[in-house]
Amino acid sequence: MSRKVAVIGMGHVGSTVAHYIVANGFADDLVLIDSNADKVNADALDFRDAMPNLLYHTNIIVNDYSALKDAEVIVSAIGNIKLEDQPQADRFVELPYTWKAVNDVAPKIKESGFSGKIVVITNPVDVITSLYQKLTGLPKNQVIGTGTLLDSARMKRVVAEKFDVDPRSVSGYNLGEHGNSQFTAWSTVKVLDQPITKLAAEQNIDLQKLDKDAKLGGWYVFKGKKYTSYGVATAAVRLVNVILSDSRTELPVSNFREEYGVYLSYPAIVGRQGVIKQSQLNLTDEELEKLQNSANFIKQKYSESLNK
Repeated sequence: MSRKVAVIGMGHVGSTVAHYIVANGFADDLVLIDSNADKVNADALDFRDAMPNLLYHTNIIVNDYSALKDAEVIVSAIGNIKLEDQPQADRFVELPYTWKAVNDVAPKIKESGFSGKIVVITNPVDVITSLYQKLTGLPKNQVIGTGTLLDSARMKRVVAEKFDVDPRSVSGYNLGEHGNSQFTAWSTVKVLDQPITKLAAEQNIDLQKLDKDAKLGGWYVFKGKKYTSYGVATAAVRLVNVILSDSRTELPVSNFREEYGVYLSYPAIVGRQGVIKQSQLNLTDEELEKLQNSANFIKQKYSESLNK
């Protein structure tokens, strides 16, 4: 069976996702869909021009929803990042645009007969992931948001810089909303397998400042170039590859948690069937309260959007 992936939305993030997939040969067939036909056809031609100098061949299909029927994974990268160019630094400013766009796209996905997994980047990602699941009717475990997979990476970068180590030597999670109510669960974070809470106490390190720096990482990038792309695209492609390879990896992704009644980021084991098993962390009382507050915020925003 061929590895078939689709990217819907070929803006800064979607085109970066597609390039990463093509350049590394992660898919045999790649479906590109965008409402701007000139842009998506230009991207397709550009990828075909790149292939003579690549080690891999990828079949490119453009703006054909029927081609989604036998796709393994769809990546939703629909968005309008220009809307976030405002002082509040709030991903929910995109919601009126993305809510309308997903209400147009999701029924077409369903009509195609697609039965695979959807990886959602589209912001606000937790609410939009819920909307995709509702409109497509796919099982909840097959609709996953990138969520705080990116924010956890940003946290690891900040911590690694503080301790002068490789970020891959830092473990742990940011949890909750991929947005302003997220938080670093410091009880889960280790540096070179040492609890950061212990190291911070010994070295008088302000964890609140590190949490703030991690949370604002995306806005620092946005301020400099008016969009983000590489970090989130890498997170999305990692998630796609975990699904394609059935690697059963624990990742902090946006998945539906029954105890909170909403999609939010919490570690889960991901493989070919999507979310295979949900993890259970031993969080502190303070972290549990923060997670509940984040869940309440996401539910409120989703409910408000449904009632508009």
